[in-house]
Amino acid sequence: MIEPNAKIGVLGAGTMGAGIAQVSAQAGLETLVYDVSQEFIDKGLGRIRGFLKRSRERGKLTAEQEEQIIARLSSSLKLEDFGGCGLIIEAVPEKLELKREVFKKLDSICGPETLLATNTSSFSVTAIAGATRKPERVLGMHFFNPPPLMALVEVIEGDRTSAATMDKATSTVREMGKTPVRAKDTPGFIVNRIARPFYNEALRILGDGDATVETIDRIMKGAGGFPMGPFELMDLIGNDVNFAATESLYLSFFHDPRFRPSPIQQRMVLAGNLGRKTGRGFYTYGAK
Repeated sequence: MIEPNAKIGVLGAGTMGAGIAQVSAQAGLETLVYDVSQEFIDKGLGRIRGFLKRSRERGKLTAEQEEQIIARLSSSLKLEDFGGCGLIIEAVPEKLELKREVFKKLDSICGPETLLATNTSSFSVTAIAGATRKPERVLGMHFFNPPPLMALVEVIEGDRTSAATMDKATSTVREMGKTPVRAKDTPGFIVNRIARPFYNEALRILGDGDATVETIDRIMKGAGGFPMGPFELMDLIGNDVNFAATESLYLSFFHDPRFRPSPIQQRMVLAGNLGRKTGRGFYTYGAK
């Protein structure tokens, strides 16, 4: 576990970043949120408040608990303000060079005891850590969408991640009320590698004209027992995020055809039909 009373930093106030910040604050941890604009921060904090309000209305939280969680959240537009954090979890857009740039800055800002974690779903933790002078304190902490509801967190060991870093991060994940599973730094780690056929084969069936989106989802839920069909899940995750993960695995495995991205999903990303967050994906969710 990180040092008592140490603050958690979360970089990125988007869907994943806001969700991770909420998990941290709900666990009783002081949490500092960063993004590149106040608009993004306000939107992320608004998402958290909306989630907590719904939880209170359903009787899962008291009004006092809701206020305490919100009070543990603060924000900043300056990375320099994160220097005193015990753990920083990066959840910026899924672009390798952007992540490396962020970690290089954090490495120069933070003290030697600060753990630096990436929430990447598919990029190499070792490659991200390579941008720092202290790769032994860098690891992966891959939460799943939506973080407040999903129990599993992959704790990923890079080539030079220290045992102490892994132990502290694993304990912190448990402190957050989540279930940690340790993973090696291989493409897609565990969950995303297993999940690719779920998405890709559904897209191939759709492309071959063998079944519709609705039929595939209905069969997978009704006969397969999945809580969501592949197209519903891609819309929830975001087609841009899902496509980027597939593309990353395809490149990492040197164009292994098992992981070949679908032109259907590529066209949807280019058209801006990203799913729930834009109001349109494989399904329509109303204007955003």
